[in-house]
Amino acid sequence: MDAATRAANLAAAWEIAHAAGYVTTETVPPDSWASSAASRAVMTANKAKDTKPERLLRSALHRHGLRYRVGLRPIPDLRRTADVVFPKARVAVFVDGCYWHGCPEHLRPAKKGAAFWQEKIAGNRARDTETNEVLRKAGWLVIRVWEHEDPEQAAQQVVEAVRSRQPMSPSRR
Repeated sequence: MDAATRAANLAAAWEIAHAAGYVTTETVPPDSWASSAASRAVMTANKAKDTKPERLLRSALHRHGLRYRVGLRPIPDLRRTADVVFPKARVAVFVDGCYWHGCPEHLRPAKKGAAFWQEKIAGNRARDTETNEVLRKAGWLVIRVWEHEDPEQAAQQVVEAVRSRQPMSPSRR
């Protein structure tokens, strides 16, 4: 492309991409909460599990020799799924996203639909508190890790907790 400006080159490239069918103009479905096609794309790209922070923590735990279950309900009748679970030690680990769980350090309030998102995040935090309490009453240790925390430091905390709660096997005595 040899247009006079970078913007003109980009516009021409987009036209070619549209004509070739590589790009389509997406409209927001009528039942969607998204304010635009772009925000809908961002919302649908957010993963509920196997996020990068979860994978990094699991890798660190594995390097420390721990074996665990992934995406398990610590209490089967409770509709709460922990990201990493150690059933024998009764340790449940949750890796909380800074936005969705209202990290005091990194939360940037939404500008569009602010009231909705404040209520949504407050509800998530209330559910987290309830989950912690229910699991603790059932004898579980709950560890919550923010997505921005160093995975190796978080893994060390989990390793210490799991090892302190595992029953001693005859070979470890």
